[in-house]
Amino acid sequence: MIPAGPPQAPMASEPAPRPRVVNDSAAVSEALAGEPLAPGLVELLQKEVVVSLRRRGIEYDFARFQAYAAAKLNSTAGAYTGSEVTGNCRLGWYDHLFRNPLKATAEAEQFTRKLHTAAGDDPGSLSRILPILAEKLDLPKRTPRPFLAVNSPEQALDVVKQALVGAQGAYAAALAPLTKDEIQELGANLYPVLVGQNHVGHTLADRGTGRRLCDLMERMDRSALVNAAEALVPLSDPKLLEQLKHYPDSTNVEAPGVTGHVVAKIATPAGAIVIGGKEVNTYRLDDMSDVAAVIDLGGDDTYEEGTVSSERPVLVILDLAGNDTYRATQPGVQGGAIMGVSMLLDLEGDDVYMARDVAQGSAMAGVGILIDYAGNDRYWGVRRVQGQAVGGVGLLIDRSGDDDYHAAMWAQGFGGPLGFGLLDDLTGDDHYYCGGLYPNSYKPETPGYEGWGQGVGAGIRQCACGGIGVILDGEGNDVYQFDYMAHGGGYWCGLGFARDFGGNDKRLISRKAFDGNERTEELFQRFGCGWGCHYALGFCFEDSGDDVYEGTIMGSGMAWDCSVGVLCDFGGDDRYEAAGGLTQGCGAQAGLGILFDYRGDDVYLGYGQGYAPPSISYHDVPRCGGNFSFLIDYGGKDSYGCGAENNMCIQRDGPGGFLIDRPARDETTPSVSASDATINARESRH
Repeated sequence: MIPAGPPQAPMASEPAPRPRVVNDSAAVSEALAGEPLAPGLVELLQKEVVVSLRRRGIEYDFARFQAYAAAKLNSTAGAYTGSEVTGNCRLGWYDHLFRNPLKATAEAEQFTRKLHTAAGDDPGSLSRILPILAEKLDLPKRTPRPFLAVNSPEQALDVVKQALVGAQGAYAAALAPLTKDEIQELGANLYPVLVGQNHVGHTLADRGTGRRLCDLMERMDRSALVNAAEALVPLSDPKLLEQLKHYPDSTNVEAPGVTGHVVAKIATPAGAIVIGGKEVNTYRLDDMSDVAAVIDLGGDDTYEEGTVSSERPVLVILDLAGNDTYRATQPGVQGGAIMGVSMLLDLEGDDVYMARDVAQGSAMAGVGILIDYAGNDRYWGVRRVQGQAVGGVGLLIDRSGDDDYHAAMWAQGFGGPLGFGLLDDLTGDDHYYCGGLYPNSYKPETPGYEGWGQGVGAGIRQCACGGIGVILDGEGNDVYQFDYMAHGGGYWCGLGFARDFGGNDKRLISRKAFDGNERTEELFQRFGCGWGCHYALGFCFEDSGDDVYEGTIMGSGMAWDCSVGVLCDFGGDDRYEAAGGLTQGCGAQAGLGILFDYRGDDVYLGYGQGYAPPSISYHDVPRCGGNFSFLIDYGGKDSYGCGAENNMCIQRDGPGGFLIDRPARDETTPSVSASDATINARESRH
């Protein structure tokens, strides 16, 4: 029997159920990040979708959609399949979510909340993040590494020595499955083939060599890569960093490549440790090739270059105080690595990070970590920067301050093949910009710039499946600006996640070009704010605040070509300003697109809300099931560009198109009778 009302009967005469509360202490701790009822709200969303499909009699069509997607995975599981889609570099978690699209949103919500809670743990953030990402990268389960008790500067320095040796040994183990010639091949080609030659986000200029490099990275011991990161975990303990501050600076030694007071230069099996004094210093890091670590005790310092590669596989920078400047033109710097392990920890000050490629918590076939503990900071880079990874781990964590992030492509929480890229900014009113430099690869069909950042996991078309990209922001009124293929999206068998846990936030099309001048391209954005494209899944979550979502076409909970795209906003008076086609909860070419908004007086511009195109050209009909589009809004007095009224369910073109508007629990009144409640189950064509 088909139910007359929505799931758990949240109708006009009976309020929506309160999301269930979990008593497990760990789960409760995770729920404290952002909206505590978010897990229950996502459960409500899932039930709404299931009941709506059943009520309209198309639940078997959706079952065909799931079966078709699973069959696509099965048929493309091999390393070489004769088609563009192959199984190389494919992650198990991606496979699981793709086969279970209705459960995917709940897992994405839990994952982003758990990850952000781990990042917010001080001093244990890094030790808690690494086990989470290891699991998602198909690596053996591990537990958080404990910190060592440190009671003196000398003990702290001993920990630094042990960490350097451990990281270097673990990275050597990561390369062990490769021959010497293969290692040299990676070192010679990673940057030019995967970065330098490219101005297009979705593929490479040299796809054949790109495929070869991805296959080599897949053969590396990726568990040993995480071991290398874990070896550096003790250095992120603020107690250790505070002890290092008290290292005596009465001596003065010479250190090539350093201008200013140098306290000590200490030899270790992994390379030298240079300790700079509390005055102003300049470190020309590429002139310090024998150095594996720099510890600076204070002052407004300047760091130049600092490449990490097979030539210098480990470099750690610990800056303990001052407003510092990091400048570089070479790749693999500022907590970035191309075949190596890099860590940059800056404890205090308003800092500036200026680089070009593979920088600021970025890695290729390695590990890159940047943690900035305090200050209003500025991050500027071009490609593969600010929490980006291919064949490894790239982490950028900024713990406080009003920060500015500026990049052009593959940035700000971007995961390429076998990569986990994370940018997590815990507090402050922050500004993020990604795009504005390279004309988009769909031109001349549409104008605009490449973006490819802010929580995007993407494969390389005709080369390899995608990785995991995540951008998280804790609190503050933030502004995100972006161009094509950006903000909470998945592309080519990848997984992307964007979540902001609080504040009145704006997600906008980039207003200026990358260099700050006027755009030469028309204001136009395609795929943004919770989207999936070409066998991928993308999620965008907003926990609270009065928010703005912009775009032009194909965004705001949009899925294209056997994909899943979801946008969930859990509170506030919001504006969805993407007025072009296929926006606001739309699935096309056998896609599942969802936009769920809970509470608030919301405005939806344009006509596309919950619209399901009736035809499909990419896949076999009816075998692929169809298109499934959901815009579900609970609570508030809402305005829809398509003309829909509040407290109604309407069909949006194809049978899989749903626009569902329901009152929230506290908006119901005793005067509404049970018979009147059928307004919420009434279906009409619109």
